[in-house]
Amino acid sequence: MNHQSFDYVIVGGGAAGCVMAHRLCEDGRYSVCLIEAGPSDLHPFIHIPAGFIHVGHDPRYTWDFSTEPSEGSAGRRVTTRMGRTLGGSSSINGFNYTRGQPEDFDQWAAMGNPGWSYKDILPYFKRSERCLGNGDPSARGRDGLLPITDCDWRHPLCDAFIHAAGEYGLPMHVDYNRGDQTGAGYYQRWIHKGLRVSAAKAFLTPAKATGRLTIKTNAQVNQILFEGKRAVGVSYQHERGGATHTIHAHREVILAAGAANTPKLLQLSGVGPVDQLQKFGIPVVHASEQVGENFQDHYMIRSILRVKGVTTINHTARGLRLVGEIAKWLLGKPSVLTISPSVAYAFTKSRPELALNDLQFHFSPGSYASGVAGQLDDFPGMTLGFYQLRPTSAGQVSLRSKDPFDLPLVQPNYLQSAEDQQVAIDGLRLSRHLLHSAPLLPYIERDEFPPPSAQSDAELLDCARQRGTTGWHFVGTCSMGKVVDAQLRVQGMEALRIVDASVMPTMPSGNTGAPTMMVAEKAADLILGRSPLAA
Repeated sequence: MNHQSFDYVIVGGGAAGCVMAHRLCEDGRYSVCLIEAGPSDLHPFIHIPAGFIHVGHDPRYTWDFSTEPSEGSAGRRVTTRMGRTLGGSSSINGFNYTRGQPEDFDQWAAMGNPGWSYKDILPYFKRSERCLGNGDPSARGRDGLLPITDCDWRHPLCDAFIHAAGEYGLPMHVDYNRGDQTGAGYYQRWIHKGLRVSAAKAFLTPAKATGRLTIKTNAQVNQILFEGKRAVGVSYQHERGGATHTIHAHREVILAAGAANTPKLLQLSGVGPVDQLQKFGIPVVHASEQVGENFQDHYMIRSILRVKGVTTINHTARGLRLVGEIAKWLLGKPSVLTISPSVAYAFTKSRPELALNDLQFHFSPGSYASGVAGQLDDFPGMTLGFYQLRPTSAGQVSLRSKDPFDLPLVQPNYLQSAEDQQVAIDGLRLSRHLLHSAPLLPYIERDEFPPPSAQSDAELLDCARQRGTTGWHFVGTCSMGKVVDAQLRVQGMEALRIVDASVMPTMPSGNTGAPTMMVAEKAADLILGRSPLAA
Protein backbone atom coordinates (compact mmCIF):
# COMPACT_ATOMS: atom_id res chain seq x y z
CA MET A 1 0.00 0.00 0.00
CA ASN A 2 1.40 3.39 -1.04
CA HIS A 3 1.07 6.47 1.14
CA GLN A 4 1.39 10.15 0.22
CA SER A 5 0.59 13.34 2.11
CA PHE A 6 -0.66 16.76 1.01
CA ASP A 7 -2.18 19.76 2.73
CA TYR A 8 -5.44 19.45 0.78
CA VAL A 9 -6.92 16.47 -1.03
CA ILE A 10 -9.64 17.22 -3.60
CA VAL A 11 -11.83 14.33 -4.74
CA GLY A 12 -13.15 15.03 -8.23
CA GLY A 13 -11.53 16.83 -11.16
CA GLY A 14 -14.68 18.45 -12.52
CA ALA A 15 -15.47 22.14 -12.75
CA ALA A 16 -15.51 22.72 -8.98
CA GLY A 17 -12.38 20.66 -8.38
CA CYS A 18 -10.45 22.51 -11.08
CA VAL A 19 -11.36 25.94 -9.71
CA MET A 20 -10.58 24.81 -6.17
CA ALA A 21 -7.19 23.37 -7.15
CA HIS A 22 -6.24 26.58 -8.90
CA ARG A 23 -7.18 28.87 -6.02
CA LEU A 24 -5.46 26.73 -3.36
CA CYS A 25 -2.27 26.47 -5.43
CA GLU A 26 -2.39 30.16 -6.32
CA ASP A 27 -2.26 30.98 -2.60
CA GLY A 28 1.33 29.72 -2.59
CA ARG A 29 1.38 28.08 0.85
CA TYR A 30 -0.06 24.62 0.34
CA SER A 31 0.38 21.34 -1.50
CA VAL A 32 -2.71 20.01 -3.26
CA CYS A 33 -3.66 16.61 -4.66
CA LEU A 34 -6.52 16.39 -7.14
CA ILE A 35 -7.93 12.89 -7.65
CA GLU A 36 -10.05 12.16 -10.75
CA ALA A 37 -11.73 8.82 -11.44
CA GLY A 38 -11.58 9.30 -15.20
CA PRO A 39 -8.72 9.79 -17.66
CA SER A 40 -6.91 12.97 -18.62
CA ASP A 41 -8.51 15.41 -21.04
CA LEU A 42 -6.12 14.85 -23.94
CA HIS A 43 -8.73 13.51 -26.37
CA PRO A 44 -8.98 16.06 -29.23
CA PHE A 45 -12.78 15.83 -29.36
CA ILE A 46 -12.91 17.32 -25.85
CA HIS A 47 -11.44 20.54 -27.19
CA ILE A 48 -13.39 20.76 -30.47
CA PRO A 49 -16.83 22.03 -29.40
CA ALA A 50 -18.81 19.73 -31.71
CA GLY A 51 -16.84 16.83 -30.27
CA PHE A 52 -19.47 16.53 -27.54
CA ILE A 53 -21.34 14.31 -30.03
CA HIS A 54 -18.56 11.76 -29.54
CA VAL A 55 -17.07 12.16 -26.05
CA GLY A 56 -20.46 12.96 -24.52
CA HIS A 57 -21.48 9.38 -25.31
CA ASP A 58 -18.14 7.68 -24.69
CA PRO A 59 -18.15 5.69 -21.40
CA ARG A 60 -14.40 6.27 -21.08
CA TYR A 61 -15.17 9.94 -20.43
CA THR A 62 -18.63 9.82 -18.85
CA TRP A 63 -20.48 8.55 -15.82
CA ASP A 64 -23.41 6.76 -17.45
CA PHE A 65 -26.04 7.09 -14.77
CA SER A 66 -29.39 5.49 -15.49
CA THR A 67 -32.21 6.79 -13.33
CA GLU A 68 -34.63 4.49 -11.57
CA PRO A 69 -38.05 4.18 -13.26
CA SER A 70 -40.78 6.52 -12.09
CA GLU A 71 -44.28 7.57 -13.06
CA GLY A 72 -42.95 10.93 -14.22
CA SER A 73 -40.86 9.22 -16.89
CA ALA A 74 -43.59 6.70 -17.82
CA GLY A 75 -41.71 3.90 -16.11
CA ARG A 76 -38.59 4.54 -18.18
CA ARG A 77 -35.02 4.67 -17.05
CA VAL A 78 -33.51 7.94 -18.25
CA THR A 79 -29.85 7.76 -19.26
CA THR A 80 -27.89 10.78 -18.10
CA ARG A 81 -24.19 11.37 -18.42
CA MET A 82 -21.77 13.43 -16.38
CA GLY A 83 -18.17 14.18 -17.29
CA ARG A 84 -15.62 11.63 -16.11
CA THR A 85 -12.37 13.33 -17.07
CA LEU A 86 -10.39 16.39 -16.05
CA GLY A 87 -12.81 19.30 -16.38
CA GLY A 88 -15.75 17.01 -15.65
CA SER A 89 -18.92 17.98 -17.45
CA SER A 90 -17.32 21.22 -18.64
CA SER A 91 -15.26 18.97 -20.94
CA ILE A 92 -18.14 17.04 -22.49
CA ASN A 93 -21.33 19.11 -22.15
CA GLY A 94 -23.07 21.78 -24.23
CA PHE A 95 -20.94 24.58 -22.66
CA ASN A 96 -23.68 27.23 -22.36
CA TYR A 97 -22.86 29.85 -19.73
CA THR A 98 -25.89 30.66 -17.58
CA ARG A 99 -25.74 32.07 -14.06
CA GLY A 100 -29.37 31.98 -12.95
CA GLN A 101 -31.62 34.60 -11.41
CA PRO A 102 -30.60 36.83 -8.48
CA GLU A 103 -33.62 35.55 -6.57
CA ASP A 104 -32.17 32.02 -6.64
CA PHE A 105 -29.29 33.01 -4.42
CA ASP A 106 -31.32 35.37 -2.27
CA GLN A 107 -33.44 32.32 -1.49
CA TRP A 108 -30.34 30.37 -0.44
CA ALA A 109 -29.50 33.12 2.04
CA ALA A 110 -33.11 33.32 3.26
CA MET A 111 -33.01 29.58 3.99
CA GLY A 112 -30.39 30.28 6.68
CA ASN A 113 -27.17 30.37 4.66
CA PRO A 114 -25.52 33.76 5.28
CA GLY A 115 -23.10 34.98 2.65
CA TRP A 116 -24.91 33.34 -0.29
CA SER A 117 -27.24 36.14 -1.40
CA TYR A 118 -26.88 37.46 -4.94
CA LYS A 119 -24.97 40.56 -3.87
CA ASP A 120 -22.59 38.31 -1.91
CA ILE A 121 -21.91 35.79 -4.68
CA LEU A 122 -21.88 38.11 -7.73
CA PRO A 123 -18.18 39.00 -7.17
CA TYR A 124 -17.34 35.30 -7.38
CA PHE A 125 -19.14 34.89 -10.69
CA LYS A 126 -17.13 37.87 -11.92
CA ARG A 127 -13.81 36.56 -10.59
CA SER A 128 -13.90 33.44 -12.79
CA GLU A 129 -15.08 35.16 -15.93
CA ARG A 130 -13.38 36.93 -18.81
CA CYS A 131 -16.40 38.27 -20.67
CA LEU A 132 -15.31 38.94 -24.24
CA GLY A 133 -18.68 40.22 -25.45
CA ASN A 134 -20.76 43.21 -24.54
CA GLY A 135 -21.67 43.29 -20.88
CA ASP A 136 -22.33 45.62 -18.00
CA PRO A 137 -19.04 45.76 -16.03
CA SER A 138 -20.99 46.00 -12.79
CA ALA A 139 -22.35 42.50 -13.49
CA ARG A 140 -19.75 40.88 -15.76
CA GLY A 141 -16.13 39.96 -15.12
CA ARG A 142 -13.35 41.00 -17.52
CA ASP A 143 -10.19 39.62 -15.92
CA GLY A 144 -10.96 35.98 -15.07
CA LEU A 145 -9.47 32.82 -16.53
CA LEU A 146 -12.67 31.50 -18.16
CA PRO A 147 -13.34 33.25 -21.49
CA ILE A 148 -17.06 33.70 -22.20
CA THR A 149 -17.97 34.60 -25.77
CA ASP A 150 -21.14 35.39 -27.67
CA CYS A 151 -22.14 32.87 -30.31
CA ASP A 152 -20.88 34.17 -33.67
CA TRP A 153 -22.63 31.48 -35.75
CA ARG A 154 -25.98 32.38 -37.28
CA HIS A 155 -28.80 30.35 -38.79
CA PRO A 156 -32.10 31.50 -40.32
CA LEU A 157 -34.10 29.16 -38.09
CA CYS A 158 -32.45 30.56 -34.96
CA ASP A 159 -33.10 34.10 -36.17
CA ALA A 160 -36.73 33.21 -36.89
CA PHE A 161 -37.15 31.68 -33.42
CA ILE A 162 -35.70 34.77 -31.74
CA HIS A 163 -38.10 36.96 -33.75
CA ALA A 164 -40.99 34.67 -32.78
CA ALA A 165 -40.04 35.18 -29.15
CA GLY A 166 -39.89 38.92 -29.81
CA GLU A 167 -43.42 38.87 -31.21
CA TYR A 168 -44.46 37.02 -28.07
CA GLY A 169 -43.11 39.96 -26.07
CA LEU A 170 -39.62 38.89 -25.08
CA PRO A 171 -36.74 41.35 -25.53
CA MET A 172 -34.30 40.18 -28.19
CA HIS A 173 -30.51 39.75 -27.86
CA VAL A 174 -30.27 40.72 -24.20
CA ASP A 175 -27.43 39.78 -21.85
CA TYR A 176 -29.28 37.15 -19.84
CA ASN A 177 -26.42 37.03 -17.32
CA ARG A 178 -26.74 40.66 -16.29
CA GLY A 179 -29.30 39.91 -13.55
CA ASP A 180 -32.57 39.88 -15.53
CA GLN A 181 -32.87 36.82 -17.75
CA THR A 182 -36.08 37.72 -19.58
CA GLY A 183 -35.57 37.61 -23.33
CA ALA A 184 -34.32 35.57 -26.27
CA GLY A 185 -31.12 35.38 -28.28
CA TYR A 186 -28.00 33.33 -28.94
CA TYR A 187 -26.30 31.60 -26.02
CA GLN A 188 -23.05 32.68 -24.41
CA ARG A 189 -20.51 29.91 -24.00
CA TRP A 190 -16.97 28.95 -22.93
CA ILE A 191 -15.56 28.81 -26.44
CA HIS A 192 -12.63 30.94 -27.55
CA LYS A 193 -10.92 30.96 -30.96
CA GLY A 194 -12.91 27.94 -32.05
CA LEU A 195 -12.00 25.73 -29.07
CA ARG A 196 -13.80 24.65 -25.93
CA VAL A 197 -12.23 26.16 -22.81
CA SER A 198 -13.10 23.64 -20.12
CA ALA A 199 -12.53 24.23 -16.42
CA ALA A 200 -9.43 22.05 -16.74
CA LYS A 201 -8.07 24.18 -19.56
CA ALA A 202 -8.86 27.44 -17.79
CA PHE A 203 -7.95 26.62 -14.19
CA LEU A 204 -5.78 23.50 -14.00
CA THR A 205 -3.28 24.71 -16.59
CA PRO A 206 -2.06 27.63 -14.42
CA ALA A 207 -2.34 25.49 -11.28
CA LYS A 208 0.08 22.94 -12.75
CA ALA A 209 2.61 25.71 -13.37
CA THR A 210 2.83 26.47 -9.62
CA GLY A 211 4.49 23.13 -8.89
CA ARG A 212 2.15 22.68 -5.93
CA LEU A 213 -0.41 20.46 -7.65
CA THR A 214 -0.33 16.68 -8.01
CA ILE A 215 -3.03 15.19 -10.28
CA LYS A 216 -4.01 11.53 -10.14
CA THR A 217 -6.25 10.28 -12.96
CA ASN A 218 -8.00 6.92 -13.41
CA ALA A 219 -8.17 6.81 -9.62
CA GLN A 220 -11.45 5.67 -8.06
CA VAL A 221 -11.73 6.88 -4.47
CA ASN A 222 -13.07 4.05 -2.29
CA GLN A 223 -13.44 5.72 1.04
CA ILE A 224 -12.79 8.79 3.13
CA LEU A 225 -10.45 7.91 5.99
CA PHE A 226 -11.34 9.16 9.47
CA GLU A 227 -9.74 9.43 12.87
CA GLY A 228 -12.80 9.78 15.03
CA LYS A 229 -14.85 12.50 13.37
CA ARG A 230 -11.89 14.06 11.54
CA ALA A 231 -11.23 13.35 7.87
CA VAL A 232 -7.54 12.55 7.46
CA GLY A 233 -7.33 11.29 3.89
CA VAL A 234 -8.78 8.96 1.28
CA SER A 235 -8.08 5.56 -0.21
CA TYR A 236 -8.33 4.78 -3.93
CA GLN A 237 -7.78 2.10 -6.57
CA HIS A 238 -6.87 2.34 -10.23
CA GLU A 239 -9.04 -0.66 -11.10
CA ARG A 240 -11.53 -2.97 -9.43
CA GLY A 241 -9.56 -5.50 -7.42
CA GLY A 242 -6.34 -3.53 -7.85
CA ALA A 243 -3.93 -2.31 -5.18
CA THR A 244 -5.30 0.18 -2.67
CA HIS A 245 -3.45 3.48 -2.23
CA THR A 246 -3.93 6.06 0.50
CA ILE A 247 -3.40 9.80 0.54
CA HIS A 248 -3.22 11.76 3.76
CA ALA A 249 -4.63 15.29 4.09
CA HIS A 250 -2.91 17.48 6.67
CA ARG A 251 -5.59 20.17 6.53
CA GLU A 252 -8.81 19.10 4.76
CA VAL A 253 -10.44 16.59 2.48
CA ILE A 254 -12.60 18.41 -0.10
CA LEU A 255 -15.30 16.47 -1.93
CA ALA A 256 -16.03 17.76 -5.43
CA ALA A 257 -17.30 14.57 -7.05
CA GLY A 258 -20.73 15.90 -8.04
CA ALA A 259 -24.28 15.55 -6.78
CA ALA A 260 -24.42 11.80 -7.49
CA ASN A 261 -20.94 10.62 -6.53
CA THR A 262 -20.34 12.85 -3.51
CA PRO A 263 -23.25 11.41 -1.49
CA LYS A 264 -22.27 7.93 -2.67
CA LEU A 265 -18.74 8.39 -1.31
CA LEU A 266 -20.04 9.78 1.99
CA GLN A 267 -22.32 6.79 2.42
CA LEU A 268 -19.56 4.32 1.53
CA SER A 269 -17.46 6.03 4.20
CA GLY A 270 -20.08 5.75 6.93
CA VAL A 271 -21.61 9.23 6.72
CA GLY A 272 -25.27 9.16 5.77
CA PRO A 273 -28.71 7.74 6.60
CA VAL A 274 -28.36 5.02 9.21
CA ASP A 275 -30.74 2.61 7.46
CA GLN A 276 -28.71 2.91 4.23
CA LEU A 277 -25.45 2.21 6.01
CA GLN A 278 -26.87 -0.71 7.99
CA LYS A 279 -28.38 -2.21 4.83
CA PHE A 280 -24.88 -2.71 3.47
CA GLY A 281 -23.13 -3.39 6.76
CA ILE A 282 -21.20 -0.12 6.72
CA PRO A 283 -20.12 1.08 10.19
CA VAL A 284 -21.74 4.40 11.08
CA VAL A 285 -19.13 7.15 11.47
CA HIS A 286 -21.74 9.91 11.54
CA ALA A 287 -25.50 9.71 11.09
CA SER A 288 -26.60 12.33 8.54
CA GLU A 289 -30.09 11.48 7.30
CA GLN A 290 -30.14 14.08 4.51
CA VAL A 291 -27.09 12.77 2.63
CA GLY A 292 -28.44 11.82 -0.79
CA GLU A 293 -31.82 13.49 -0.29
CA ASN A 294 -33.11 16.62 -2.08
CA PHE A 295 -31.85 15.40 -5.48
CA GLN A 296 -33.00 17.76 -8.23
CA ASP A 297 -32.50 17.80 -11.99
CA HIS A 298 -33.93 19.73 -14.92
CA TYR A 299 -36.34 17.54 -16.90
CA MET A 300 -35.96 18.49 -20.56
CA ILE A 301 -39.03 18.19 -22.80
CA ARG A 302 -38.44 18.65 -26.52
CA SER A 303 -40.71 19.50 -29.44
CA ILE A 304 -39.43 18.43 -32.87
CA LEU A 305 -40.63 19.71 -36.24
CA ARG A 306 -39.72 18.58 -39.74
CA VAL A 307 -38.75 21.65 -41.79
CA LYS A 308 -38.43 22.63 -45.44
CA GLY A 309 -36.63 25.24 -47.51
CA VAL A 310 -33.57 25.41 -45.28
CA THR A 311 -30.48 23.31 -44.53
CA THR A 312 -30.34 22.16 -40.91
CA ILE A 313 -27.54 20.73 -38.77
CA ASN A 314 -28.91 17.27 -39.59
CA HIS A 315 -27.34 17.59 -43.05
CA THR A 316 -24.65 20.23 -42.42
CA ALA A 317 -22.91 17.86 -40.01
CA ARG A 318 -22.63 15.10 -42.65
CA GLY A 319 -20.74 14.38 -45.86
CA LEU A 320 -19.28 17.13 -48.01
CA ARG A 321 -21.08 19.86 -46.07
CA LEU A 322 -19.21 18.76 -42.95
CA VAL A 323 -15.93 18.96 -44.86
CA GLY A 324 -16.80 22.57 -45.68
CA GLU A 325 -17.58 23.29 -42.03
CA ILE A 326 -14.23 21.80 -40.99
CA ALA A 327 -12.52 24.09 -43.48
CA LYS A 328 -14.32 27.11 -42.02
CA TRP A 329 -13.27 26.06 -38.53
CA LEU A 330 -9.63 25.67 -39.58
CA LEU A 331 -9.75 29.19 -41.05
CA GLY A 332 -11.16 30.60 -37.80
CA LYS A 333 -14.57 31.33 -39.27
CA PRO A 334 -17.97 30.62 -37.67
CA SER A 335 -18.70 26.92 -38.14
CA VAL A 336 -21.08 24.22 -37.04
CA LEU A 337 -18.08 22.73 -35.21
CA THR A 338 -18.25 25.57 -32.67
CA ILE A 339 -21.87 25.41 -31.59
CA SER A 340 -23.72 23.81 -28.73
CA PRO A 341 -26.64 21.39 -29.14
CA SER A 342 -28.70 24.38 -27.92
CA VAL A 343 -27.89 27.47 -29.96
CA ALA A 344 -30.59 29.99 -29.05
CA TYR A 345 -32.39 30.59 -25.78
CA ALA A 346 -35.53 32.14 -24.33
CA PHE A 347 -36.36 32.77 -20.69
CA THR A 348 -39.98 33.47 -19.83
CA LYS A 349 -42.96 32.55 -17.65
CA SER A 350 -45.27 29.60 -18.13
CA ARG A 351 -48.13 31.83 -16.91
CA PRO A 352 -48.26 35.64 -17.00
CA GLU A 353 -49.30 36.00 -13.36
CA LEU A 354 -46.00 34.52 -12.08
CA ALA A 355 -43.52 36.82 -10.38
CA LEU A 356 -40.43 35.15 -11.90
CA ASN A 357 -39.53 33.34 -15.08
CA ASP A 358 -39.92 29.60 -14.65
CA LEU A 359 -39.04 28.32 -18.14
CA GLN A 360 -35.79 28.11 -20.09
CA PHE A 361 -36.12 27.27 -23.79
CA HIS A 362 -33.31 25.75 -25.85
CA PHE A 363 -33.60 26.07 -29.63
CA SER A 364 -31.57 24.16 -32.20
CA PRO A 365 -31.74 24.27 -36.03
CA GLY A 366 -31.41 20.50 -35.98
CA SER A 367 -33.09 17.50 -34.40
CA TYR A 368 -31.93 14.39 -32.64
CA ALA A 369 -33.23 10.85 -32.89
CA SER A 370 -35.57 10.14 -29.96
CA GLY A 371 -34.53 13.48 -28.48
CA VAL A 372 -31.03 12.23 -27.62
CA ALA A 373 -28.47 14.99 -28.17
CA GLY A 374 -25.76 13.80 -30.52
CA GLN A 375 -27.77 11.35 -32.64
CA LEU A 376 -29.00 13.40 -35.59
CA ASP A 377 -32.23 12.60 -37.44
CA ASP A 378 -31.95 11.79 -41.14
CA PHE A 379 -34.56 14.41 -42.08
CA PRO A 380 -34.28 18.22 -41.82
CA GLY A 381 -35.57 19.19 -38.41
CA MET A 382 -35.59 21.80 -35.68
CA THR A 383 -35.95 21.34 -31.94
CA LEU A 384 -37.33 23.48 -29.14
CA GLY A 385 -36.70 22.01 -25.73
CA PHE A 386 -37.53 23.50 -22.35
CA TYR A 387 -37.36 22.74 -18.68
CA GLN A 388 -38.89 24.14 -15.56
CA LEU A 389 -36.21 26.33 -13.99
CA ARG A 390 -36.95 25.48 -10.37
CA PRO A 391 -38.66 22.07 -10.15
CA THR A 392 -40.44 21.25 -6.91
CA SER A 393 -40.11 17.47 -7.33
CA ALA A 394 -37.10 15.96 -5.59
CA GLY A 395 -35.54 12.53 -5.37
CA GLN A 396 -32.69 10.61 -3.80
CA VAL A 397 -29.26 9.16 -4.45
CA SER A 398 -28.48 5.95 -2.57
CA LEU A 399 -26.01 3.09 -2.66
CA ARG A 400 -26.40 0.24 -5.12
CA SER A 401 -23.78 -1.84 -3.31
CA LYS A 402 -20.64 -1.54 -1.20
CA ASP A 403 -18.51 -1.70 -4.36
CA PRO A 404 -17.13 1.82 -4.99
CA PHE A 405 -16.95 1.04 -8.72
CA ASP A 406 -20.73 0.57 -8.88
CA LEU A 407 -22.78 3.61 -9.81
CA PRO A 408 -25.28 4.80 -7.21
CA LEU A 409 -29.04 4.47 -7.53
CA VAL A 410 -30.51 7.76 -8.78
CA GLN A 411 -34.25 8.36 -8.39
CA PRO A 412 -35.11 11.88 -9.57
CA ASN A 413 -38.91 11.59 -9.23
CA TYR A 414 -39.40 13.70 -12.35
CA LEU A 415 -42.81 15.43 -12.57
CA GLN A 416 -43.85 14.07 -9.20
CA SER A 417 -45.57 17.26 -8.03
CA ALA A 418 -48.77 18.67 -9.50
CA GLU A 419 -47.02 22.02 -9.99
CA ASP A 420 -44.28 20.46 -12.12
CA GLN A 421 -46.86 18.60 -14.18
CA GLN A 422 -48.74 21.83 -14.91
CA VAL A 423 -45.56 23.65 -15.92
CA ALA A 424 -44.75 20.78 -18.31
CA ILE A 425 -48.19 21.12 -19.92
CA ASP A 426 -47.97 24.91 -20.13
CA GLY A 427 -44.44 24.70 -21.52
CA LEU A 428 -45.52 22.37 -24.31
CA ARG A 429 -48.38 24.69 -25.22
CA LEU A 430 -46.03 27.68 -25.32
CA SER A 431 -43.51 25.68 -27.38
CA ARG A 432 -46.22 24.92 -29.92
CA HIS A 433 -47.22 28.60 -30.01
CA LEU A 434 -43.65 29.81 -30.60
CA LEU A 435 -42.86 27.19 -33.22
CA HIS A 436 -46.02 27.98 -35.18
CA SER A 437 -45.56 31.76 -35.00
CA ALA A 438 -45.34 33.76 -38.22
CA PRO A 439 -41.51 33.98 -38.42
CA LEU A 440 -41.18 30.17 -38.43
CA LEU A 441 -44.29 29.22 -40.42
CA PRO A 442 -42.56 29.35 -43.85
CA TYR A 443 -40.16 26.62 -42.72
CA ILE A 444 -42.62 24.14 -41.20
CA GLU A 445 -43.44 20.91 -43.01
CA ARG A 446 -45.07 19.08 -40.08
CA ASP A 447 -44.90 18.37 -36.37
CA GLU A 448 -42.96 15.24 -35.45
CA PHE A 449 -43.40 15.38 -31.67
CA PRO A 450 -45.67 16.01 -29.87
CA PRO A 451 -48.11 14.89 -32.57
CA PRO A 452 -50.82 17.40 -33.58
CA SER A 453 -53.37 15.03 -32.07
CA ALA A 454 -52.04 15.76 -28.56
CA GLN A 455 -54.32 18.59 -27.47
CA SER A 456 -55.67 17.97 -23.97
CA ASP A 457 -53.70 18.51 -20.77
CA ALA A 458 -53.64 14.76 -20.16
CA GLU A 459 -52.30 14.06 -23.66
CA LEU A 460 -49.58 16.68 -23.38
CA LEU A 461 -48.55 15.44 -19.93
CA ASP A 462 -48.33 11.93 -21.34
CA CYS A 463 -46.02 13.24 -24.10
CA ALA A 464 -43.82 14.86 -21.46
CA ARG A 465 -43.63 11.61 -19.52
CA GLN A 466 -42.95 9.48 -22.60
CA ARG A 467 -40.12 11.52 -24.12
CA GLY A 468 -38.68 13.80 -21.43
CA THR A 469 -34.96 13.49 -20.71
CA THR A 470 -32.40 14.86 -18.29
CA GLY A 471 -30.96 18.35 -18.45
CA TRP A 472 -27.69 16.93 -17.02
CA HIS A 473 -28.11 19.25 -14.03
CA PHE A 474 -27.78 17.25 -10.80
CA VAL A 475 -27.87 19.34 -7.60
CA GLY A 476 -28.90 19.34 -3.98
CA THR A 477 -27.93 16.00 -2.44
CA CYS A 478 -25.67 17.44 0.30
CA SER A 479 -27.40 20.77 0.60
CA MET A 480 -26.49 23.74 2.74
CA GLY A 481 -28.43 23.80 5.99
CA LYS A 482 -28.98 20.03 5.92
CA VAL A 483 -25.66 18.29 5.29
CA VAL A 484 -23.17 21.19 5.16
CA ASP A 485 -23.20 24.56 6.86
CA ALA A 486 -22.85 27.92 5.12
CA GLN A 487 -19.07 27.40 5.17
CA LEU A 488 -19.63 24.13 3.24
CA ARG A 489 -18.26 22.08 6.16
CA VAL A 490 -19.95 18.71 6.68
CA GLN A 491 -21.93 19.18 9.86
CA GLY A 492 -20.81 16.97 12.72
CA MET A 493 -17.43 16.28 11.07
CA GLU A 494 -14.02 17.93 11.05
CA ALA A 495 -11.68 18.75 8.13
CA LEU A 496 -14.30 17.60 5.61
CA ARG A 497 -15.86 20.00 3.17
CA ILE A 498 -18.07 19.65 0.08
CA VAL A 499 -17.58 21.96 -2.88
CA ASP A 500 -19.79 21.01 -5.82
CA ALA A 501 -23.40 21.26 -7.02
CA SER A 502 -24.58 18.91 -4.29
CA VAL A 503 -24.44 21.79 -1.76
CA MET A 504 -27.03 23.87 -3.65
CA PRO A 505 -30.21 23.86 -1.54
CA THR A 506 -32.38 24.70 -4.55
CA MET A 507 -31.92 24.52 -8.30
CA PRO A 508 -30.43 27.62 -9.95
CA SER A 509 -32.50 29.02 -12.81
CA GLY A 510 -30.44 27.72 -15.72
CA ASN A 511 -27.47 25.56 -16.66
CA THR A 512 -25.51 24.61 -13.56
CA GLY A 513 -21.89 24.88 -14.77
CA ALA A 514 -21.43 28.58 -13.98
CA PRO A 515 -23.05 28.39 -10.50
CA THR A 516 -20.88 25.37 -9.67
CA MET A 517 -17.72 27.32 -10.49
CA MET A 518 -19.03 30.24 -8.44
CA VAL A 519 -19.50 27.93 -5.44
CA ALA A 520 -15.89 26.80 -5.78
CA GLU A 521 -14.62 30.38 -6.07
CA LYS A 522 -16.38 31.34 -2.85
CA ALA A 523 -15.37 28.12 -1.11
CA ALA A 524 -11.70 28.86 -1.80
CA ASP A 525 -11.92 32.07 0.20
CA LEU A 526 -13.75 30.24 2.99
CA ILE A 527 -11.10 27.52 3.14
CA LEU A 528 -8.19 29.96 2.99
CA GLY A 529 -9.72 32.17 5.68
CA ARG A 530 -9.90 35.21 3.45
CA SER A 531 -12.37 38.03 3.82
CA PRO A 532 -15.18 37.68 1.27
CA LEU A 533 -14.95 39.74 -1.89
CA ALA A 534 -16.73 43.07 -1.54
CA ALA A 535 -20.43 42.73 -2.37
